[in-house]
Amino acid sequence: MDTSIKILPDYTANLAAPSQLATKTVPLLFRVSDEYAGMRLDQVLARLLPEYSRSRLQDWIVRQQVKLDGADATPRQKVWGGETIEVTPQVSPAEQPYQAEEIGLDIRHEDESILVINKPAGLVVHPGSGNWQGTLLNALLHHAPPLAGIPRVGIVHRLDKDTSGLLVVAKTLVAQTGLVRQLQARSVQREYYALVHGEMQREGTVNAPLGRHPVQRTKMAIVAEGKPAVTHYTIAESFPGCTLLRCKLETGRTHQIRVHLAHLSHPLVGDSVYIRGVQKCPPRMHPILASFPRQALHATRLGLEHPATGLWLEWQAPIPADMAHLLNEIRNAKNESA
Repeated sequence: MDTSIKILPDYTANLAAPSQLATKTVPLLFRVSDEYAGMRLDQVLARLLPEYSRSRLQDWIVRQQVKLDGADATPRQKVWGGETIEVTPQVSPAEQPYQAEEIGLDIRHEDESILVINKPAGLVVHPGSGNWQGTLLNALLHHAPPLAGIPRVGIVHRLDKDTSGLLVVAKTLVAQTGLVRQLQARSVQREYYALVHGEMQREGTVNAPLGRHPVQRTKMAIVAEGKPAVTHYTIAESFPGCTLLRCKLETGRTHQIRVHLAHLSHPLVGDSVYIRGVQKCPPRMHPILASFPRQALHATRLGLEHPATGLWLEWQAPIPADMAHLLNEIRNAKNESA
């Protein structure tokens, strides 16, 4: 018998804790008892390995980390008793320590306490489902290894993957505490450029609480029981069929500007998540706006009190090249029709 295989004839046998078991490369071998005849494979595995979630076990099956009588299987495949199940547990990316990666950063300010970065569109801030590597967090660990000792590697606020612009990172625990308190007190000043569909006529404020969408859990929505969220906006430039806004946040909720502007029936250009239906615009503008591949949102200004010195500091980041090119195309189309 292959001594690298562990035979567990009794499904009630004690198993290692998940954190220990997941780090092993030794496969586990089970023989299916007749009492489980007619059950699905994922249901049987849930009985054999109760320390793991059903979704984790199903993922192992899909990733071919589970063999039934030596062959690949499917989660809903049934067993009838007497089969051999071989499981090779592996650590989930979420359970692995974050790795430092050499990723270029556009650093606008750095001292012993804080780091201000102009994040490009397309860069995820923090590792998560589908993005366990290549994030800002991985880049920060390479740039400043001591950040590994700071909770969340010093990240105190985020920008969406496809939003560009300024964000601040704490390099010490004292700085992190100070920045979090400023964010809670709403004293950090954050301003964005946002290009929206439709011709807005006046400035205004959206004061509407945000929370998880009641059905589509990856989206945010205005919900009565949500957290307070306030967005102020002014008109920076007007165009046929769209408007460039300057937005100022009082709060920093997930997708706040995107949801608030969509609520006004002026969703962000390029925002495939919160745009509903075809947006009206002059025919000459439609191909220009439709071709922009991300939400047209850029964090252009950041102001805060330095957590160590107490001095008020501000940074500006100009509109990035892709949004600048989009605006130039819109202006040219506007001038040609004048």
